[in-house]
Amino acid sequence: MNGNHGKIRLILRHFSGSRRYFAAAVLASLLTTALNALTPQIFRFSIDEVLGNGNYGYLAGHLWMMALAIVAVAACSGLSMFASRTCAARAGEDFAKNLRDALFSHVQRLPMSWHDGNQTGDIIQRCTSDVEVIRSFVATQLLEVFRTVFLVGISFAMMVSMNRRLACVVLFFVPAVALYSAVFYRLIAKRFTVADEAEGELSTVVQENATGVRVVRAFGREAFEMERFREKNERFASLWIRLGSLSGLYWGVGDLITGFQVITVIVLGAMEAVHGTMTAGEFVAFASYNTVLVWPVRGLGRILSDMSKAGVSFDRVNYILAGKEERYEQDRGVCPQNTDISFSHVSFGYVPGKEVLKDVSFEIPQGKIFGILGGTGSGKSTVAQLLTRLYELEEGCGSISVGGVDIREIPLEWLRRQVGMVLQEPFLYSRTIRENIAASAPEASFEEIRQAAGTACIDEAIMSFPDGYDTLVGERGVTLSGGQRQRVAIARMLLARPPIMVFDDSLSAVDSQTDYLIRQALKGRMKDATVILISHRITTLMGADQIMVLNHGQVEEMGSHEELIRGNGIYRQIYDIQRGEA
Repeated sequence: MNGNHGKIRLILRHFSGSRRYFAAAVLASLLTTALNALTPQIFRFSIDEVLGNGNYGYLAGHLWMMALAIVAVAACSGLSMFASRTCAARAGEDFAKNLRDALFSHVQRLPMSWHDGNQTGDIIQRCTSDVEVIRSFVATQLLEVFRTVFLVGISFAMMVSMNRRLACVVLFFVPAVALYSAVFYRLIAKRFTVADEAEGELSTVVQENATGVRVVRAFGREAFEMERFREKNERFASLWIRLGSLSGLYWGVGDLITGFQVITVIVLGAMEAVHGTMTAGEFVAFASYNTVLVWPVRGLGRILSDMSKAGVSFDRVNYILAGKEERYEQDRGVCPQNTDISFSHVSFGYVPGKEVLKDVSFEIPQGKIFGILGGTGSGKSTVAQLLTRLYELEEGCGSISVGGVDIREIPLEWLRRQVGMVLQEPFLYSRTIRENIAASAPEASFEEIRQAAGTACIDEAIMSFPDGYDTLVGERGVTLSGGQRQRVAIARMLLARPPIMVFDDSLSAVDSQTDYLIRQALKGRMKDATVILISHRITTLMGADQIMVLNHGQVEEMGSHEELIRGNGIYRQIYDIQRGEA
């Protein structure tokens, strides 16, 4: 989506349901402008016809009626302005709501590869601050454009009707101011882009520091983080100071031009009135129109400046909306009849030229437990992420199937409902423990929640809290220990009863005894489920039907625990080391 056409399409698409309010706002604004244009004519009529020529004797003796007419016009103008602002506010807020909904929905469906390449703070800034800039443009600046164009047209028509020569003088200044404003717009647009990106970087620093506050405190990095923030903040402030200086220059020069315009019209108009080519009333009315015309045209620079900010925000928002979504086919694809899993010659890398998995092949029959052992960076977690299509395999890099069906042919939403995952660093919402566990099955009863927690060996710990299952979990689960967070996440996954369960080093933060108790309790719950256990701990894997050892992304060994310890490979070496440590 490029250029102004893309921006117009974005506005029209998200104006659904609010176009009538915006149209009403425009009409009310034009009516306000037309009413305001009547006031100078009332002055002209009063001075020339009532007081000057004496053609209206009754009005000459009742000048209060002319004052009443001015008040009536002002009252009608105020009412129409109220209607315009109210409708514009409604249209702008509805537009912003629709745009925020669209952005949030779209972000939910963007692939992990897109999220990996974009900072969280910047995404938040695009979905909040940039949307607010666009809302302000739609509700205020866009309406002001319509009003200014109409005001210039009607005011200039009135001026021409009174004195063409003086109107030509005004006509010379209007394009000069407009051209000057356009040049300013071109200069400031790029600077706004840089400043907006700097704001995104600043938001990212704050977001990272807030979410990683424990790490910052644990390693005494407060001074480093403050210096990092200071540098970003200083750059952000300096960019906006430069923008302020540029705006100050614009307004200063603009005031000089418009002031010269006003003085020129007054001097030439007074000369026209003295020579009798212009009446006193026309001179007053003309000067009023000129004054009214000066400020909207003068404000064109502000409008263009705001438009430049809005244009940058449009581009930043469009960047998100242009991201290609994952394919959530609802009525297409094949849903497998069983949960047999097969990886066939799978090779994968997060970045081109750096493969994490290299020609990996294995099979997991339904109802079996499959263990994966490997060092850091060996590709253990990548197996789980590929299975759920968090990352997509490229063509010619092997295939992954469930129930004999290539996962690329399986509806994505269906696939992810079948696979339950518990990660090494599970994410918990800043809600109660009950709500965190029930997130996978909101309709579950309290007894079902407690049963899942009991299987995960966390029920007793939860009940020891003063508020039990209604205990509030801090942001990202910081009020719980690492092992407790993992067990709550296990309970959440078990409550959903998925036919495929993946435990990605999800027992790393519990002691060996608790690890054993959880695995024993899981046996009764897993039954026919196909289970993938990913761990660096032999005791966690030794009960698996088959174990795969990964080394630098390649399958080094494969077999049962008994078969592997009889060999002299990596598995046996790790087994001996861990047994010695025990």
